[in-house]
Amino acid sequence: MSPSLPPLNYIPQDIVSAADYARRAPQHMTAAAWAYLAGGAADEITLGENQAAFARIKLLPRVLQPVAGGRTRLELAGQSLAHPFLLAPVGWQWLFHTDGEMAVAQAAGILDTPFILSTYATTRIEEVAATATGPLWFQIYMQPDRQQTEDLVRRVQAAGGSALVVTVDAPVSGVRNREQRAGYQVPAHLSAVNLPAPHTTAPSISAIFNQAMAWAPRWADIEWLVGITPLPVFVKGILHPDDAARCVASGAAGVIVSNHGGRVLDTVPAAIEALPAIAERLQGAVPILMDGGIRRGTDAFKAMALGASAVLIGRPYIHALSVAGPLGVAHLIRTLREELEITMALMGCATLADIGPQHLIAG
Repeated sequence: MSPSLPPLNYIPQDIVSAADYARRAPQHMTAAAWAYLAGGAADEITLGENQAAFARIKLLPRVLQPVAGGRTRLELAGQSLAHPFLLAPVGWQWLFHTDGEMAVAQAAGILDTPFILSTYATTRIEEVAATATGPLWFQIYMQPDRQQTEDLVRRVQAAGGSALVVTVDAPVSGVRNREQRAGYQVPAHLSAVNLPAPHTTAPSISAIFNQAMAWAPRWADIEWLVGITPLPVFVKGILHPDDAARCVASGAAGVIVSNHGGRVLDTVPAAIEALPAIAERLQGAVPILMDGGIRRGTDAFKAMALGASAVLIGRPYIHALSVAGPLGVAHLIRTLREELEITMALMGCATLADIGPQHLIAG
């Protein structure tokens, strides 16, 4: 069953925020696809906390500040960006729109937004790159054979990709009970077209420890990846300050504080809760990005006040994609940027560099 497609130029009048897209999105996909997209690990405690933690942090405005001529521009990974929102890697996007990653790349380019193409994309790297007019990054899940990973990296470089994001917090899938209850499976006609055939091993006592974890990456693999490419490498899935410091020591260009959207290990901290200690540890050594629970411009402001250089959004842009295609994704990005600009103006901040912990009251 194909996702239902809205008219290309249609955005309902009552959609004015990320939450409005989320409300409508289930109408545009199968129940199983919704379970995959919306669900989290186990009891979904961390999933809920990713957003709830933002609500507990209060803003403390400063008035009568000179903010005329303010801007949201920043430098990241050697690129000048119009705003600090990036599109996180989300797999199997054809589940949500028949143009999938191509539609997202089109929207991202219009709004000067880096799009991080998932390892589990349903469209080839080269095809997305040919459509993309904005920065195209690529997510890496380290493959069992280093040559397979290196081949992916070479393809990204040849296609004009500008950064790599290696995801390290999901060497095995989380316990996703919502997906199990819905009977979710990747449809037979879809495949991760950028990957070689799935890795298989002989049966063993533990499919976790004797199979998946037997070839899961280690710190030496991060150092190796950094060493084979001129592209900046960001490490995604960091919650502990010691691991963040190890990323810097391994040559990473940046870290992404993330709990995988609450999809891997339940009851870990909300990403925004883990951010301050990591920022304190790194002391600006590399850019820190954050994802998990960003739904408003105020959320992005709070993340940057606690040490993030930029933020990633995942589920929200897929909600918008399902409801209104590339136009919906572009509208969502513009909405979040406008919300951030309004927040900055009312908080007395003319630039992203002006944002700091003095603008917050912790809950």
